[in-house]
Amino acid sequence: KHMDAMISCSNNSKPLMTFLLLIIVLTITNKANGREFQQSNTLFIRSSCSSTTYPKLCYTSLVKHAAFIQTNPLLLTGTALNITLSSAKTTSAAMSTMARTRGMGSREVAAMQDCVEVLADSVQQLGKSIAEMTHLRTSNFERTMSDVQTWVSAALTDDTTCTDGFQVTAVAGDVKTAVRGRIVEVAQLTSNALALINQLANSHA
Repeated sequence: KHMDAMISCSNNSKPLMTFLLLIIVLTITNKANGREFQQSNTLFIRSSCSSTTYPKLCYTSLVKHAAFIQTNPLLLTGTALNITLSSAKTTSAAMSTMARTRGMGSREVAAMQDCVEVLADSVQQLGKSIAEMTHLRTSNFERTMSDVQTWVSAALTDDTTCTDGFQVTAVAGDVKTAVRGRIVEVAQLTSNALALINQLANSHA
């Protein structure tokens, strides 16, 4: 009887073992497929960024959103614009705070206030671009992309104006270093976003 019970248990365990093995195989396969899917996404981002002015910054800023972007050029462009807008807003807010810091010289304050005003225009242009992209359709593609290209180009001009203004203004070295680094990054992100927008526009040419 004891032997019969062992045989019965062994026979009953075969379907269970088969099921467990199937789960293990599926888990390994899904992980492998997941890695391939993620690799495909990151390769797409790297390839798209290779034609931008600052490819390393482009890749590092976008790769963390690879699961969302996947291999979709529209999502890639929209994400780049949102990252740029966020950076411009953060930089503008930081400069406004610094301008109110005690001990800040009048030249530094004036330079930062001018830059904040210019960045506000950049933020507006980027915001309009993002809003317009949500209405992108096949029927209005060329007109929409033309508007977005114009607005992001204007935002880049604003960023460059701010960067150049800080470069030539007699601002204390430590302040110039702290602020200029932020502004330069905004300008570079804007330049990259514009390059990706141009890619998207040309893909439908």
